[in-house]
Amino acid sequence: MATLPTHRELHALEAVGASPELMKVAASGNALSSRIGAGIPDALVRAAGERREQKLHEAEKDLRTVISSDTENPALHFALGVTLREQGDLDDAFDELAMALKLMPDLPEHHSAMSYLFYRLDDGPNAIAEARTALSIDPDNAEGYQYLGLGHYSLGQYGPAVHAFSESLAHDPKNADTYYDMGIALHAKGDVPGAIRAYQRAIELRPGFWEAHSNLGLIRHEEGDLEKAVREYQEAKRLAPSEASVRNNLGNTYCDRGEFDAAIAEMKELYKEHPEWQQGHACLASAYIAKENYDAAVEELRLAVRQNPTGSAEHRILGQALLMNHKPADALHELQIAVSLNPDSDLAHHLLGTVLFQQGEIHAAEKEFREALRVNGSADNHYSLAACLISLDRYPEALSEIDLATKLAPDRTLYRARREELLKLIKETSSR
Repeated sequence: MATLPTHRELHALEAVGASPELMKVAASGNALSSRIGAGIPDALVRAAGERREQKLHEAEKDLRTVISSDTENPALHFALGVTLREQGDLDDAFDELAMALKLMPDLPEHHSAMSYLFYRLDDGPNAIAEARTALSIDPDNAEGYQYLGLGHYSLGQYGPAVHAFSESLAHDPKNADTYYDMGIALHAKGDVPGAIRAYQRAIELRPGFWEAHSNLGLIRHEEGDLEKAVREYQEAKRLAPSEASVRNNLGNTYCDRGEFDAAIAEMKELYKEHPEWQQGHACLASAYIAKENYDAAVEELRLAVRQNPTGSAEHRILGQALLMNHKPADALHELQIAVSLNPDSDLAHHLLGTVLFQQGEIHAAEKEFREALRVNGSADNHYSLAACLISLDRYPEALSEIDLATKLAPDRTLYRARREELLKLIKETSSR
């Protein structure tokens, strides 16, 4: 008959950092779960310490060593499954957790672990099913409610997700991770004040929770409170200085605040530390454009295009930068690609029309400005079309477009002045 670890042996595991999941399973009286014998193997003690130090590969090897001599031990399969999950090896983790579940089907922690794994595998229905099974065995299982919430969230069921997280917190009110998960669900649900409170509570419970600071930064940015967004991102950066996403978001916020030197410094440091990072080139280019460093802007935008060659926005912004850098032929090429990739981008059509107009291809420019108007009847698009029509001596049509532009933007003195010039031109033409 298998023997459970003694209290002294459990204390030895805990002392070297055994995870709460492993401790629960190893100490469980539901089934004689630990065929570990009268003493805990050294390899298992080492594995617990290695997991604490995040030496997951070494922990995996030691756990496999112990399992090789005790293949029917659910606690060991469970520990290996969790370790593999933490390494991102989800398929092998599934095999190990499924084995633990087969050997000990009545332990709620096994079903909870499978629920979370299904969530990681983007399988919401099975995540919900396993969480509900865990709760049917132990209705007070806070972890089961947490993973039930994640399952609902993965399916876009934000209301049920928030309810499940609330139930989890009722049983475990000091779980920072659950408050964090609730913040995400509340934000997705549209309850921004609730999301802010959830993230703030997560930070109160775990002051080093950089992810919560980062998500608060995202919300503050969306609200337009860029000063608070910067503060949250700066704190996240202090807590996790090597996290690329934080630097990227901070650089973008600096750019939106008009702090272009700070944005450039942040993004350059990001690419120095993370040359593999592929986001943020458009932000850095915008900062360079604001500093009138068009060559550097074009270089960044060409990187963005190489990373996303089918992105209309990347080609459009590159075309705009080339136009500002007095390279109309190159700009024309990029903008033609942009409109082909997204025929409903009024900005791309407008910029393409601008290049064609400057190149003297007035009829082609007219076509692009009409396409821009098809998508967005803005004052600028009406005015640009009017400029084309004036060049084609189609004055009455041009006057109609300027009138529309003036009606849409009555404060634009340029439109009124150009209208007066056009009226004089029409009068002079008719008097000849």
